Amino acid sequence: MQTVINAKYFMQLEDRYGAHNYHPLPVVLSRGEGVHVWDVEGKQYYDFLSAYSAVNQGHCHPKIVQAAIDQISTLTLTSRAFYNDVLGEYEQYITELLGYDKVLPMNTGVEGGETAIKLARKWAYEKKGVEANKAKIIFVEGNFWGRTLAAISSSTDPSSFNNFGPFMPGYEIIPYNNLAALEEALKDPNVAAFMVEPIQGEAGVVVPHEGYLKGVRNLCTQYNVLFIADEVQTGLARTGKMLCCDHENVKPDILILGKALSGGLLPVSAVLANDEVMLCIKPGQHGSTYGGNPLACKVAMAALQVLVDEKLSENAEHLGEILRRELRAIPSKLITTVRGKGLLNAIEMDCHEDEPTAWNFCMKLKDNGLLAKPTHGNKIRFAPPLVITEEQLYECIAIIRTTLLEFEATMNA
Repeated sequence: MQTVINAKYFMQLEDRYGAHNYHPLPVVLSRGEGVHVWDVEGKQYYDFLSAYSAVNQGHCHPKIVQAAIDQISTLTLTSRAFYNDVLGEYEQYITELLGYDKVLPMNTGVEGGETAIKLARKWAYEKKGVEANKAKIIFVEGNFWGRTLAAISSSTDPSSFNNFGPFMPGYEIIPYNNLAALEEALKDPNVAAFMVEPIQGEAGVVVPHEGYLKGVRNLCTQYNVLFIADEVQTGLARTGKMLCCDHENVKPDILILGKALSGGLLPVSAVLANDEVMLCIKPGQHGSTYGGNPLACKVAMAALQVLVDEKLSENAEHLGEILRRELRAIPSKLITTVRGKGLLNAIEMDCHEDEPTAWNFCMKLKDNGLLAKPTHGNKIRFAPPLVITEEQLYECIAIIRTTLLEFEATMNA
């Protein structure tokens, strides 16, 4: 009997042989280019998730792909047991571009977060004078930086931490967007660092009040605490600036990048800091077999250069204003909130988080040629690749408007 190869076939394969740790939208993608993806049956979609902002430069950007092809046939991995002829160039490029003394290359965003915390603890013991094993890291409610044990130890989402304990000690969690609570926490002399997303992505694109980041910077300086900015999702032109912190002209002590650092070609992350912090780590105290591999370095340089050359920060800033304005103008009672910065945006729907309304709406969007996905039940991120044009954006807005009004009419019928 001949096997029928279609979307159902691939979904059943994953269900049968893969761990059930994701709940994807039922679409099987096989190709991507720019702002578009195609499923196995040939249907074209606008991608409005951008692999959680990993493909800011668009799917399979030719310059990034070419950089990978050129390097992959030459040298891909040496480990850090030896020098290679690409890592130093990449380190110079990214530190000069972003204004830091040093970079520590890793692979995934969550590895970047763990690296930043290790750096902060080491700095606290060696520079701040915190007693051994007493260093504390302050986080905020609603944070998300991955699902390792260290990451979920800081989570306030039960789906992340339930039945995975015991958890990492030395963490304290305070409200987001609350400078008074931060100052109270920083009065503890054992605090090494405050780690925060400039905009909370996974929580539903929660944007703090203007001046929050500047207040964070001032308080961390005042109390001799490191400011760690988790810009894995908000960085690299997504919010209309190269870094989201640039909107308030603040510079974190430790910067974490990932996702779009490779343009979606392979896992690449980085932690940047100045010498006072970075040089606390000595040989043998931290590392990664794949971190800083030649292939990743070449791809990352190309990915960063595309952001600069194509002015993708400016495009995100301009088109984000249009997107939020047009979404707010849709005459629907189903949308209670439109928020965001640049092309990192979300709508909040008038339903309980446990209700399937947002999921069902995303299913209708899929039917009409646009892919998006809910987060936390009733929130939907709208974050297309930054290479999207104004004409394409208006096409997408028309799809969202038509789908929403049809969906609302069906609900009211």
